[in-house]
Amino acid sequence: MIKNDIALAIEKKSEFNRAKSLLIVESVLDSLKTALVGNEKVEIRGFGSFRVVAKKTGFGRDIRRQKQIKIEKGKRIKFRPGQELKNLLSKAKISG
Repeated sequence: MIKNDIALAIEKKSEFNRAKSLLIVESVLDSLKTALVGNEKVEIRGFGSFRVVAKKTGFGRDIRRQKQIKIEKGKRIKFRPGQELKNLLSKAKISG
């Protein structure tokens, strides 16, 4: 699913046109980005929460050159699904 698919779903469930729906999606995503860049936790009830966690400096392996490489410290985003989403996923059939 991409942004346009989300905007289309909003358009179908509301009286907004495609441009307005896409603007809503963009606004929500921009708000999420701004909050995460500011190290804020983002919680969407029933869906899940996003938070920024520090990644320690570590070592990995370059398999082409068979050498150990240093992986710099940084930040990453961690997602934890909410209970409602967990329940939906556990009931969903897996297609492969």
